[in-house]
Amino acid sequence: MALLLDYLVKFLLGYTALTLSFYMASLVVPKAGFVARSLAAYISLIACALYGVLASILLTLVGKRQIAQWAVARAFHFTMRYTTGIEFVVDDPENILGSTRPAVFIGNHQTELDVLMLGAVFPKYCSVTAKAQLKRVPFLGWFMSLSGTIFIDRKNSQGARSAMDGAANEIKTSRQSVYMFPEGTRSYAKEPMLLPFKKGAFHLAVQSGVPIVPIVVANYSHILYVKSLVFNSGKIPVKVLAPIPTANLTPADVDELTRETRELMLSELINLTEKARGQPIAVPATNGSSKGKSTAIDN
Repeated sequence: MALLLDYLVKFLLGYTALTLSFYMASLVVPKAGFVARSLAAYISLIACALYGVLASILLTLVGKRQIAQWAVARAFHFTMRYTTGIEFVVDDPENILGSTRPAVFIGNHQTELDVLMLGAVFPKYCSVTAKAQLKRVPFLGWFMSLSGTIFIDRKNSQGARSAMDGAANEIKTSRQSVYMFPEGTRSYAKEPMLLPFKKGAFHLAVQSGVPIVPIVVANYSHILYVKSLVFNSGKIPVKVLAPIPTANLTPADVDELTRETRELMLSELINLTEKARGQPIAVPATNGSSKGKSTAIDN
Protein backbone atom coordinates (compact mmCIF):
# COMPACT_ATOMS: atom_id res chain seq x y z
CA MET A 1 0.00 0.00 0.00
CA ALA A 2 2.84 2.38 0.87
CA LEU A 3 4.48 1.67 -2.49
CA LEU A 4 1.22 2.34 -4.34
CA LEU A 5 0.75 5.59 -2.44
CA ASP A 6 4.32 6.59 -3.28
CA TYR A 7 3.67 5.99 -7.01
CA LEU A 8 0.43 7.98 -6.81
CA VAL A 9 2.11 10.95 -5.16
CA LYS A 10 4.92 10.92 -7.74
CA PHE A 11 2.39 10.71 -10.58
CA LEU A 12 0.37 13.64 -9.25
CA LEU A 13 3.48 15.76 -8.71
CA GLY A 14 4.75 14.97 -12.19
CA TYR A 15 1.33 15.59 -13.76
CA THR A 16 1.02 18.93 -11.95
CA ALA A 17 4.51 20.00 -13.00
CA LEU A 18 3.81 19.07 -16.63
CA THR A 19 0.52 20.98 -16.62
CA LEU A 20 2.09 24.08 -15.08
CA SER A 21 4.94 23.98 -17.59
CA PHE A 22 2.47 24.06 -20.47
CA TYR A 23 0.60 26.94 -18.82
CA MET A 24 3.88 28.86 -18.60
CA ALA A 25 4.75 27.98 -22.20
CA SER A 26 1.36 29.34 -23.32
CA LEU A 27 2.61 32.84 -22.49
CA VAL A 28 4.94 32.46 -25.46
CA VAL A 29 3.21 29.78 -27.54
CA PRO A 30 -0.60 30.20 -27.28
CA LYS A 31 -1.28 26.66 -28.55
CA ALA A 32 0.39 25.31 -25.41
CA GLY A 33 -2.64 26.56 -23.52
CA PHE A 34 -4.71 23.90 -25.29
CA VAL A 35 -2.51 21.15 -23.86
CA ALA A 36 -2.37 22.75 -20.42
CA ARG A 37 -6.14 23.09 -20.04
CA SER A 38 -6.73 19.64 -21.53
CA LEU A 39 -4.43 18.11 -18.93
CA ALA A 40 -6.08 20.14 -16.16
CA ALA A 41 -9.55 19.15 -17.35
CA TYR A 42 -8.77 15.41 -17.49
CA ILE A 43 -7.23 15.25 -14.02
CA SER A 44 -10.13 17.30 -12.63
CA LEU A 45 -12.60 14.88 -14.22
CA ILE A 46 -10.80 11.83 -12.81
CA ALA A 47 -10.57 13.37 -9.33
CA CYS A 48 -14.25 14.31 -9.28
CA ALA A 49 -15.25 10.89 -10.63
CA LEU A 50 -13.34 9.23 -7.79
CA TYR A 51 -14.99 11.59 -5.35
CA GLY A 52 -18.29 10.67 -7.03
CA VAL A 53 -17.77 6.96 -6.40
CA LEU A 54 -17.28 7.60 -2.68
CA ALA A 55 -20.07 10.19 -2.52
CA SER A 56 -22.51 7.88 -4.31
CA ILE A 57 -21.81 5.04 -1.90
CA LEU A 58 -22.17 7.30 1.14
CA LEU A 59 -25.31 9.05 -0.11
CA THR A 60 -26.88 5.70 -1.00
CA LEU A 61 -26.23 4.43 2.52
CA VAL A 62 -28.02 7.45 4.01
CA GLY A 63 -30.90 7.30 1.52
CA LYS A 64 -29.81 10.31 -0.55
CA ARG A 65 -28.71 8.63 -3.78
CA GLN A 66 -30.99 10.93 -5.82
CA ILE A 67 -28.70 13.92 -5.20
CA ALA A 68 -25.40 12.12 -5.91
CA GLN A 69 -25.03 13.44 -9.46
CA TRP A 70 -25.88 16.97 -8.33
CA ALA A 71 -23.24 16.83 -5.57
CA VAL A 72 -20.51 15.64 -7.92
CA ALA A 73 -21.57 18.05 -10.69
CA ARG A 74 -21.14 20.99 -8.33
CA ALA A 75 -17.72 19.74 -7.22
CA PHE A 76 -16.60 19.48 -10.85
CA HIS A 77 -17.97 22.97 -11.60
CA PHE A 78 -15.86 24.60 -8.89
CA THR A 79 -12.78 22.44 -9.52
CA MET A 80 -12.70 23.29 -13.25
CA ARG A 81 -13.19 26.98 -12.53
CA TYR A 82 -9.86 27.03 -10.69
CA THR A 83 -7.90 24.57 -12.84
CA THR A 84 -8.90 25.92 -16.27
CA GLY A 85 -10.41 29.36 -15.68
CA ILE A 86 -13.65 28.37 -17.42
CA GLU A 87 -17.05 29.18 -15.95
CA PHE A 88 -20.59 28.66 -17.25
CA VAL A 89 -22.77 31.55 -16.05
CA VAL A 90 -26.41 30.51 -15.68
CA ASP A 91 -29.29 32.93 -16.29
CA ASP A 92 -32.26 31.51 -14.36
CA PRO A 93 -34.08 34.46 -12.72
CA GLU A 94 -37.24 32.43 -12.06
CA ASN A 95 -35.27 29.64 -10.33
CA ILE A 96 -36.68 27.10 -12.77
CA LEU A 97 -33.81 24.72 -12.04
CA GLY A 98 -34.63 24.73 -8.36
CA SER A 99 -38.42 24.78 -8.54
CA THR A 100 -39.38 22.53 -11.48
CA ARG A 101 -39.49 18.90 -10.42
CA PRO A 102 -39.78 16.41 -11.95
CA ALA A 103 -38.99 17.45 -15.51
CA VAL A 104 -37.07 16.43 -18.60
CA PHE A 105 -34.26 18.95 -18.99
CA ILE A 106 -32.73 19.20 -22.47
CA GLY A 107 -29.76 21.15 -23.82
CA ASN A 108 -27.64 21.70 -26.90
CA HIS A 109 -24.51 19.56 -27.10
CA GLN A 110 -21.29 21.15 -28.42
CA THR A 111 -18.16 19.47 -27.03
CA GLU A 112 -16.81 17.43 -24.12
CA LEU A 113 -16.84 20.71 -22.18
CA ASP A 114 -20.58 20.21 -21.72
CA VAL A 115 -19.69 17.96 -18.79
CA LEU A 116 -18.58 21.16 -17.05
CA MET A 117 -21.77 22.90 -18.19
CA LEU A 118 -23.77 20.19 -16.41
CA GLY A 119 -21.81 21.03 -13.27
CA ALA A 120 -23.23 24.55 -13.41
CA VAL A 121 -26.86 23.79 -14.29
CA PHE A 122 -27.51 20.31 -12.88
CA PRO A 123 -30.47 20.49 -10.47
CA LYS A 124 -30.94 18.34 -7.40
CA TYR A 125 -32.91 15.10 -7.84
CA CYS A 126 -31.83 14.69 -11.45
CA SER A 127 -29.90 12.04 -13.39
CA VAL A 128 -28.43 11.82 -16.86
CA THR A 129 -28.78 9.32 -19.66
CA ALA A 130 -25.64 8.01 -21.34
CA LYS A 131 -24.57 5.50 -23.95
CA ALA A 132 -24.01 2.04 -22.53
CA GLN A 133 -20.31 2.01 -23.55
CA LEU A 134 -19.52 4.56 -20.82
CA LYS A 135 -20.18 1.89 -18.20
CA ARG A 136 -16.77 0.41 -19.00
CA VAL A 137 -14.81 3.67 -18.60
CA PRO A 138 -12.72 3.57 -15.39
CA PHE A 139 -13.67 6.05 -12.67
CA LEU A 140 -16.32 7.88 -14.70
CA GLY A 141 -18.25 4.71 -15.53
CA TRP A 142 -18.04 3.54 -11.92
CA PHE A 143 -19.46 6.81 -10.66
CA MET A 144 -22.23 6.90 -13.28
CA SER A 145 -23.31 3.35 -12.44
CA LEU A 146 -23.36 3.99 -8.69
CA SER A 147 -25.21 7.31 -8.96
CA GLY A 148 -28.19 6.12 -10.99
CA THR A 149 -27.31 7.01 -14.59
CA ILE A 150 -29.76 5.61 -17.16
CA PHE A 151 -27.63 3.76 -19.71
CA ILE A 152 -28.96 3.42 -23.26
CA ASP A 153 -27.65 0.71 -25.59
CA ARG A 154 -28.33 2.15 -29.04
CA LYS A 155 -27.49 -1.18 -30.68
CA ASN A 156 -30.15 -2.97 -28.63
CA SER A 157 -33.55 -1.39 -29.25
CA GLN A 158 -35.34 -3.67 -26.79
CA GLY A 159 -32.86 -2.86 -24.02
CA ALA A 160 -33.04 0.84 -24.85
CA ARG A 161 -36.83 0.82 -24.65
CA SER A 162 -36.65 -0.92 -21.28
CA ALA A 163 -34.23 1.75 -20.04
CA MET A 164 -36.55 4.52 -21.17
CA ASP A 165 -39.53 2.79 -19.56
CA GLY A 166 -37.49 2.58 -16.37
CA ALA A 167 -36.69 6.29 -16.63
CA ALA A 168 -40.39 7.12 -17.03
CA ASN A 169 -41.21 5.02 -13.98
CA GLU A 170 -38.46 6.71 -11.95
CA ILE A 171 -39.79 10.13 -12.95
CA LYS A 172 -43.30 9.24 -11.86
CA THR A 173 -42.61 7.34 -8.64
CA SER A 174 -39.51 9.11 -7.28
CA ARG A 175 -40.02 12.56 -8.82
CA GLN A 176 -36.55 12.21 -10.33
CA SER A 177 -35.80 14.52 -13.24
CA VAL A 178 -33.69 13.56 -16.26
CA TYR A 179 -31.20 15.60 -18.33
CA MET A 180 -30.82 14.69 -22.02
CA PHE A 181 -29.09 16.00 -25.15
CA PRO A 182 -31.65 15.60 -27.98
CA GLU A 183 -29.00 16.12 -30.68
CA GLY A 184 -27.66 12.74 -29.59
CA THR A 185 -24.02 13.67 -30.22
CA ARG A 186 -21.65 16.64 -30.03
CA SER A 187 -21.80 19.15 -32.89
CA TYR A 188 -18.28 20.68 -32.54
CA ALA A 189 -19.76 23.68 -34.37
CA LYS A 190 -17.78 26.88 -34.86
CA GLU A 191 -20.97 28.92 -35.33
CA PRO A 192 -24.31 28.59 -33.48
CA MET A 193 -26.34 25.69 -34.88
CA LEU A 194 -28.25 22.62 -33.79
CA LEU A 195 -28.11 19.12 -35.20
CA PRO A 196 -31.44 17.41 -35.93
CA PHE A 197 -33.21 16.43 -32.72
CA LYS A 198 -33.90 12.84 -31.79
CA LYS A 199 -37.25 12.39 -30.11
CA GLY A 200 -36.51 10.20 -27.10
CA ALA A 201 -36.55 13.09 -24.62
CA PHE A 202 -39.90 14.29 -25.93
CA HIS A 203 -41.45 10.82 -25.84
CA LEU A 204 -40.19 10.45 -22.28
CA ALA A 205 -41.71 13.78 -21.19
CA VAL A 206 -45.07 13.00 -22.80
CA GLN A 207 -45.08 9.46 -21.42
CA SER A 208 -44.35 10.80 -17.93
CA GLY A 209 -46.60 13.85 -18.22
CA VAL A 210 -43.85 16.22 -17.04
CA PRO A 211 -42.65 19.50 -18.56
CA ILE A 212 -39.68 19.90 -20.86
CA VAL A 213 -37.19 22.53 -19.72
CA PRO A 214 -34.89 23.73 -22.54
CA ILE A 215 -31.44 24.96 -21.50
CA VAL A 216 -29.45 26.84 -24.13
CA VAL A 217 -25.68 27.36 -24.02
CA ALA A 218 -24.11 30.04 -26.20
CA ASN A 219 -21.73 28.80 -28.89
CA TYR A 220 -18.31 28.76 -27.23
CA SER A 221 -15.93 27.95 -30.08
CA HIS A 222 -13.91 31.00 -28.96
CA ILE A 223 -13.29 29.11 -25.70
CA LEU A 224 -12.86 25.57 -27.05
CA TYR A 225 -12.42 24.64 -30.69
CA VAL A 226 -10.57 21.36 -31.03
CA LYS A 227 -9.89 21.60 -34.78
CA SER A 228 -7.80 24.73 -34.25
CA LEU A 229 -6.35 23.64 -30.88
CA VAL A 230 -8.10 26.54 -29.15
CA PHE A 231 -8.77 26.13 -25.41
CA ASN A 232 -9.02 29.42 -23.52
CA SER A 233 -10.32 30.57 -20.17
CA GLY A 234 -13.52 32.64 -20.06
CA LYS A 235 -17.18 32.83 -19.13
CA ILE A 236 -19.90 31.13 -21.17
CA PRO A 237 -23.55 32.27 -20.82
CA VAL A 238 -26.35 29.75 -20.30
CA LYS A 239 -30.08 30.53 -20.48
CA VAL A 240 -32.80 28.45 -18.81
CA LEU A 241 -36.03 28.77 -20.81
CA ALA A 242 -39.57 28.51 -19.50
CA PRO A 243 -40.91 24.96 -18.96
CA ILE A 244 -43.01 23.54 -21.81
CA PRO A 245 -45.98 21.57 -20.42
CA THR A 246 -46.80 18.14 -21.86
CA ALA A 247 -49.61 17.01 -19.52
CA ASN A 248 -52.32 16.90 -22.22
CA LEU A 249 -50.14 15.69 -25.08
CA THR A 250 -50.06 12.25 -26.71
CA PRO A 251 -47.40 10.42 -28.77
CA ALA A 252 -49.06 11.88 -31.87
CA ASP A 253 -47.95 15.36 -30.71
CA VAL A 254 -44.27 14.46 -30.31
CA ASP A 255 -43.16 15.44 -33.83
CA GLU A 256 -44.63 18.94 -33.54
CA LEU A 257 -43.35 19.32 -29.97
CA THR A 258 -39.85 18.39 -31.12
CA ARG A 259 -39.91 20.81 -34.05
CA GLU A 260 -41.22 23.77 -32.04
CA THR A 261 -38.78 23.20 -29.18
CA ARG A 262 -35.84 22.97 -31.55
CA GLU A 263 -36.80 26.21 -33.31
CA LEU A 264 -37.18 27.95 -29.94
CA MET A 265 -33.76 26.76 -28.79
CA LEU A 266 -32.06 27.68 -32.09
CA SER A 267 -33.44 31.22 -31.92
CA GLU A 268 -32.24 31.61 -28.34
CA LEU A 269 -28.86 30.08 -29.22
CA ILE A 270 -28.28 32.75 -31.87
CA ASN A 271 -29.38 35.57 -29.54
CA LEU A 272 -27.26 34.29 -26.68
CA THR A 273 -24.18 33.93 -28.87
CA GLU A 274 -24.64 37.46 -30.20
CA LYS A 275 -24.64 38.77 -26.64
CA ALA A 276 -21.61 36.69 -25.70
CA ARG A 277 -19.59 37.89 -28.70
CA GLY A 278 -20.95 41.42 -28.79
CA GLN A 279 -21.66 41.21 -32.51
CA PRO A 280 -24.52 40.05 -34.79
CA ILE A 281 -24.60 36.45 -35.96
CA ALA A 282 -25.66 35.41 -39.43
CA VAL A 283 -28.79 33.26 -39.25
CA PRO A 284 -28.13 29.77 -40.70
CA ALA A 285 -29.45 29.34 -44.23
CA THR A 286 -31.43 26.36 -42.99
CA ASN A 287 -32.67 25.40 -39.58
CA GLY A 288 -32.00 21.77 -40.36
CA SER A 289 -34.58 19.09 -39.88
CA SER A 290 -35.83 17.12 -36.94
CA LYS A 291 -37.49 14.56 -39.16
CA GLY A 292 -36.72 10.92 -38.64
CA LYS A 293 -38.13 7.73 -37.31
CA SER A 294 -39.94 8.61 -34.12
CA THR A 295 -39.15 6.18 -31.34
CA ALA A 296 -38.93 6.27 -27.59
CA ILE A 297 -35.29 5.20 -27.53
CA ASP A 298 -33.55 8.09 -29.27
CA ASN A 299 -31.72 10.39 -26.91
